[in-house]
Formats: sequence, structure tokens, C-alpha cells
Amino acid sequence: MKWPNIKHLYYLLMLHEEQHFHRAAKRCFISQSTLSAAIQNLEEQCGNQILERDNKQFVFTSFGLDLVQQAKLLVEHASEFTQFAQTGGDWRRSVVKVGVIPTIAPFVFTDILHATQQQYPDLRLLLSEDTSENLVAQLQDGKLDAVLLALPYPTPNCKQLLLGYDPFHLVGHPEQLKSLPTPFAYSALPKDSVYLLQAEHCMTDHAVSACQIAYQEQVNSLSASSIYTLLQMAQHHHGFTFIPELAKRQGILDNMPLATLPSDGSAYREIALVWRKTSQRSALFTSLAGLISPLMPIPAK
Repeated sequence: MKWPNIKHLYYLLMLHEEQHFHRAAKRCFISQSTLSAAIQNLEEQCGNQILERDNKQFVFTSFGLDLVQQAKLLVEHASEFTQFAQTGGDWRRSVVKVGVIPTIAPFVFTDILHATQQQYPDLRLLLSEDTSENLVAQLQDGKLDAVLLALPYPTPNCKQLLLGYDPFHLVGHPEQLKSLPTPFAYSALPKDSVYLLQAEHCMTDHAVSACQIAYQEQVNSLSASSIYTLLQMAQHHHGFTFIPELAKRQGILDNMPLATLPSDGSAYREIALVWRKTSQRSALFTSLAGLISPLMPIPAK
């Protein structure tokens, strides 16, 4: 059997993503006939059917779906091999695409870029922002090299390296915070008084779990799409919310009539750098983690 053409495997991945020949060909900057010929060539090389075709429609066979998973690994390794060759084997001169969740990104982007430029001036770090679900999916598909997110969160077939801890702070109007009983218990918060982010933001689950609040009774049905909107809701509805230390120390409460209740250190989220187990650049990601960890409110030891 001949060695498979890496470009043809890439075309296969694009076809699987798009589920449409025209769109896949457009993403690959080739014609549909070239794409079709590449898939047929792969079928001939493998001696198995990849697609079941019916006029202009098609579905992947079970073999085709398994082949897609194998192709992802080969294309990933080929991409890393190319970068390795282009940089003379020095990963510090490569391009690294890192995804960061929205409740972390605004408060660390600048610091991460600055630290990276100081330590690895030839490293090109490309940062993007999205939800945990989308970032992990992009990591699995090879569109990202690593992601920065809060744990616990499922990341199958990936390595997780703990960077540090990010305590939560209760936020509200000063007079409301003073009226809370001492010693404070989250169960003392009034019904429907707590505002949280929308469900797709993992910080909601982390805050609820870490702060041990009675979700059904105390959390208001209204939700926000960002921490900034969350604070506006707490301010105008005279309610409460939670913000991480990362946001607090960046001055997110400046010029707002809100205050925080000092954290007792028991409510926090863990922040980690995650990458695929199959990646050949674990040493680079470990080095990046070493740069990012000191930026955390409580760095991991």
C-alpha cells in the first residue's frame, strides 16, 4: 500500500467538518473535482469505502469515520513536524494558538503576552476567547494547540497542568453586605438575590459549587453573558453576585457603587493549561505554564 497523501487527509478532515463538497473545497482552496478525486484516491489506497454516495448527497461509512480520527492524528503530527523543521527544532520560535475562556481572558491576555514576549521573543502566541465547550472542541479538532480554562471541566485525551487558584468574592452594595449576619453563611442570602452568568459559562457551576449556595432558591432566573453585565445587574437590581480575584485585582469594580465581602479562601476555582496528549510539544506547554502560573492570584506550587 502506498503512503497516504497528507493533503488528501486534510481534505478528508475538511469534508467531514463541512459535510458539503463545495464548502470543503472552498476551505481547501481547490475545486470540487480535485476534492472528489482525493477522496476516491484515499478509498483506492485503503481498499475500503469512505463515503456512501447518492446523487449529490453522501454519508460517511463507519470505516470513513474511523479514518477521520486517524487522519486527525496524522495531520496534527505533520503540522508539528513542519513547524519543528521550519524552526530548526526550537519550539520557542513556533506559532502557538491558545484559547482562553471569557471569565479569564480579559484579565490575563495582556500579562500573558507581555510575559511571553519577555521570555520567548521569537514565539508567536495567538490568543482567542470562547466558552469552555467550544474551546475543548477546537482543541480536539486540532484548531487550537492549548486552552486555558477553569477546573473541574472534562477534557478527554488531554493533559491538564494546574496553574493556580482564583478565589471568588461576594459582590453587592456596601450597605447590603454590612447587613449580612456574622459569621457569614451563603445560605443567609435572600431568595432570588444572586445573579450569575448564563449556563454555558462554567464559572456559574464553579461559583455555585465553591460557595455552596442553594441554587434553586437563591439564584435569580435572570442571567448575564459577561462579568461586566453581571455587575450591572447586581448594581441596578440591588442583588448579589460573585467575581473571581482575577477580575477584582484588574479594577473591574472601579467607579462602581459596589463592594466585596472578604474571601475566607474556601471558595475558589482552579485554573489550568490543557493540551492534547498526542502533542509533541509538551515541553513547550510546560514552559508556558511556568510563565502563566505566577500571574494567578494563588500560583500552584
